[in-house]
Amino acid sequence: MSQEEENKLIDDAYQALLGGYLASNHRKKVEKIEKAFRFARRAHEGIRRRSGEPYILHPIAVATIVSQEIGLGSTSICAALLHDVVEDTDYTTADIKAIFGDEVIGETGERVGDKIANIVEGLTKISGGIFGDKASAQAENFRKLLLTMSNDIRVVLIKMADRLHNMRTLASMPPAKQYKIAGETLYIYAPLAHRLGLFAIKTELEDLSFKYEHPDIYQSISDAVAASETKRNDMFARFSAPIRERLDAMGLDYEFKARVKSCYSIWKKMQNKRIPLDEIYDIYAARIVFECPDDKDENGMCWAIYNEITKVYNKIHPDRIRDWLSHAKPNGYRALHVTVMGPDGEWIEVQIRSRKMDTIDERGVTAHWVYKEGGMEMEEDSQLRGWLQEIEDILKNPEPNALDFLDSIKLNLYAREITVFTPKGDMVSLPVGASVLDMAFTLHSEIGTHCIAGKVNHKLVPLSHRLSSGDQVEILTSQSQRPQMEWKKFVVTAKGKTRLNMAFRHMRREMLDKGEEQFKNFMAENHAEINNENLTRIISSLGVQNKEDLYYKIGKGDVDLTPLLLKSLKPASQNLLSKLWRNSFGSRGSKGDNNGDSVPAPKVDRKKVYVLKTIDGKSNYQLAKCCHPLPGDDVIGYVDNNNNVVVHKTDCPTAMKLKSGFGGRLVETRWESGSETFFASIRVEGIDRMGILQEIIYLISTNLAINIRRLNIRSEAGVFTCEMDVYVEDVNTVTKMCKRLGKVKGVSKAIRRS
Repeated sequence: MSQEEENKLIDDAYQALLGGYLASNHRKKVEKIEKAFRFARRAHEGIRRRSGEPYILHPIAVATIVSQEIGLGSTSICAALLHDVVEDTDYTTADIKAIFGDEVIGETGERVGDKIANIVEGLTKISGGIFGDKASAQAENFRKLLLTMSNDIRVVLIKMADRLHNMRTLASMPPAKQYKIAGETLYIYAPLAHRLGLFAIKTELEDLSFKYEHPDIYQSISDAVAASETKRNDMFARFSAPIRERLDAMGLDYEFKARVKSCYSIWKKMQNKRIPLDEIYDIYAARIVFECPDDKDENGMCWAIYNEITKVYNKIHPDRIRDWLSHAKPNGYRALHVTVMGPDGEWIEVQIRSRKMDTIDERGVTAHWVYKEGGMEMEEDSQLRGWLQEIEDILKNPEPNALDFLDSIKLNLYAREITVFTPKGDMVSLPVGASVLDMAFTLHSEIGTHCIAGKVNHKLVPLSHRLSSGDQVEILTSQSQRPQMEWKKFVVTAKGKTRLNMAFRHMRREMLDKGEEQFKNFMAENHAEINNENLTRIISSLGVQNKEDLYYKIGKGDVDLTPLLLKSLKPASQNLLSKLWRNSFGSRGSKGDNNGDSVPAPKVDRKKVYVLKTIDGKSNYQLAKCCHPLPGDDVIGYVDNNNNVVVHKTDCPTAMKLKSGFGGRLVETRWESGSETFFASIRVEGIDRMGILQEIIYLISTNLAINIRRLNIRSEAGVFTCEMDVYVEDVNTVTKMCKRLGKVKGVSKAIRRS
C-alpha cells in the first residue's frame, strides 16, 4: 500500500468517526477532537500494528466504538484517540494538557486538558492488561482498573472499547497470544461488561473469545444457526402475526423482532444441559420495543402488552415470568419477560420493554451517567452505586492470593440477585443462594463476625439458612461469637468471603504470636537454642508442615510443650536430617512427583506448536486430572515451573484461570497419533429393564473393544443411572460409543462427563 493510500485510509476512518459523532445528541466539540486526532497521528507516525496497518487506525477505531457503540461524548473520544500515546511514545500527560491550552469546562473552571489527561493516565496505569505473568502484578493491575470506576467510569468504558477492538483484530496474533487474550476477556472483561449493562459488547466479547478458543465448534454452531434461518423466520411470522394485530389495535408505535441467541450462549446451554445442538429449541426470543413519551406510563404499557399476548397464547410457562419492572437488575436492566407456547408447540420467550429500557440494555451504565461541561454527573442509580461501593470495600482488604481475589470479584459480576428486607423495611440485594450470614456481612463486617442466628419472617433460623426474594431478615449477634471454619460452606457473597478470610487470618495471626511467645519461653527455660536445625527436628517429630504450623498448634493448645519434646534434638545423621527436611518442607518438584527429586524437563519453546507424543511408554506431557482431556479435544498446554507441559481442555475452569493469570506460560499444542489409551468418564441414563446392563457391557467390551475400568449402576423407581470409567484412543471413540449406547432400547441419554 502506497503512502497516499494509507493516508486516505486514515482520513476515511477519521471522517467516519466524526460523521457518527455529529449525528449524535452530544454538543459538537469538533475542534477539540481535531486537536486530539492531529496530536495522536503525529505521535504514532511510522508505527504499525502486528497486522501491518498504521497504528493510528487502532485509536481511531477505539474512539469510534466509544462514540457510536457506547455513546460517550467529545472528552471520551479525545481520551480514546490519545489512550496509547503516553505508554507507546515519548510524550507525557503534560504534553496532552498543553494541546488544549486554557480551555475550561463549563462553570467549574476545570481545564479540558486536565480532564482528558487524567483519563489517559488512568488508562495507561492498566495498559499492560489486567493480568500479567506474576500473580501479584495481576491482582494489582485489576485493583487499579476497578478503583478507576469510582473516580471516572469513562476510564473503564474506554478500556472496554480498547479490548473490543483488540478482540476484533485478534486474528493477526500468534495462537498462544490468542488463547491468553481470549481467556482473559472471557474471564473478566465479558462479566464486567455484563455488570455495567453493556449487553451488545458483552455478547460480542463472549462470541469472539469462543471463536478463538473453540474455532471448530464455533463454526459448526454458526453454520447451524444460519441454516435454520428460513425455518426460524417462518415460525416467527406465524407466532407474531396475531400479536401484531392486537398491538396495532392498541395504537402502539412499536418494533417487534426476533433476537437469536449468540453462539456462545447456545454452546453454554449445550454444555450445562449436556445436550446436542438439535435438542436446543429456544434459539431465538421475541422482543417488543415500544415508544413511550411519558416514563410514568412504561410499567402500565408493559403489562397491557403482556395482557394482549396472553389472550392470544394462554399457555404460559409458570417458571419463566420475569418482572424486572418493579426492581431492576443491578446493572439497570428493566423489562417484562413472559414465555408462552406458540402455534407450533414450542416455548417462545417474549421480552417487553420501552425504547428507554432498550437503550439502557444496549448502552448500560452510560445511560445512567450524564456527561456535561461541568464534569461527570450521575443520575440516581443506587444499585450500581452500591455495587461500586462494595467493590471498593473489597479492594481495601483483598485476598492475598491473586486468583482468589479475582474469583471473589467475579462473584459480583455475573451474580443473579434476590431482594430481601431488614426489619425496618430497607431493601438489600443479594446473590441467589445467599445465606443469613451473607446478609449479616452485607450489613456490616462486625455484624457478620459476631452473628449467631437470624430471624426470617419472624422465625428463628440458623446462619446457613438460604434466603428467598421478599424475606424479612433480622440478624442476631453476640459479642462472644467468633467466626467458625464451617461458615465457609455457606457464604456466597464476595464481601462475605473476603471478610471471613480476613477474620480467619487475624485469628491465625493471634494464635501464631501466642504460640511463638510460648515456644520461645519454653526453649529458654530448658536452655535450648532456637535455630534451623532444632526447629527442623521438632517440626519433623510432631508431623507439622512448617514453623508457622508449629506456632499455630502451640497457640491453639494442640501441642503440649513438655520436656519430652526436647528428645528430638538429639544429633541425627546428615542423611536422616536431609530426609526430615524434605518430609517437613516438601520438595520443589511438580505436583504428583513421588520422590520429590524432580529433574527439570528440557525448556519448551512457547512460540512453536508443541507436539504431544508418547515414545516407548514415556509421554512428553502430563494430562490435567481436573478435566481429563482426550486427543481431539480443544486443548492448551501450560508450562509449569519444571518445564513440564500440563494439558488442559480449553474450557476447563482451571484452564480459564491459567489463561487469565499466566498467559505467558501457555503453549499451542498438537496431538501426535499413537497407540496409547486415555481415561474418560461416561454417564448413561434410561428406563430400567431386564438384561439392559449385560447389553451395555457387551456392546462396549465386545462390539467396540473398549476397556471398562470401573462401572457403577443404580436403579430407582424404574429409572437407571450407569456411571463408568473407560480407556479410549480419542474423543471420536467416545462420541461413537455414546451414539451406539443411545440406540440401545431403554437408554435415553449417554454423555461424556470428563
